[in-house]
Amino acid sequence: MEKQLKSELIFEGRIIKVYKDEIETATGKITTREVVRHHGGVGILALNHDKILLVEQYRYPYACNTLEIPAGKLEPGEDVESCASRELEEETGYSSLKLVPITKIYPTPGYCDELLHICEAKNIFKVDNPAPGDEDENIKVIELDILEAYRKVIDGTIMDAKTVIAIMHAYINYRL
Repeated sequence: MEKQLKSELIFEGRIIKVYKDEIETATGKITTREVVRHHGGVGILALNHDKILLVEQYRYPYACNTLEIPAGKLEPGEDVESCASRELEEETGYSSLKLVPITKIYPTPGYCDELLHICEAKNIFKVDNPAPGDEDENIKVIELDILEAYRKVIDGTIMDAKTVIAIMHAYINYRL
């Protein structure tokens, strides 16, 4: 177990806070840890018949477009189901009658405390006047059948961790 001795906020942004902590390791060594603090997020597996709803968007850190399940960050105090419903509608124009938890993951445990919830949207339907998405996002909705999405995971086209998990879940549970 590591014990925090000091913590210094070195950056506070819109989405994250970054701390430089001085810690004592289990062996008694004093060292530092840089920690990104994040409110957490939600990713949504949504199936439209036998097709997975994915969003294509440009991701600045990787300088390329990615294919991902709809997802977004939890606002402070927001519950997982509300966030998942909001993000599904904003990013795809769909809603669902029920959300079921699939799993929770630590996307980057080496330096970040983010907890990401992955849910499945059951009985999705198109919304007549969906809530608008974030104005800084340019999202294209893509529907892929489960086998095609699985192949894109295997060939390395889809590399986003939450999306890989959701596609593998769909492949194991719903492929024909």
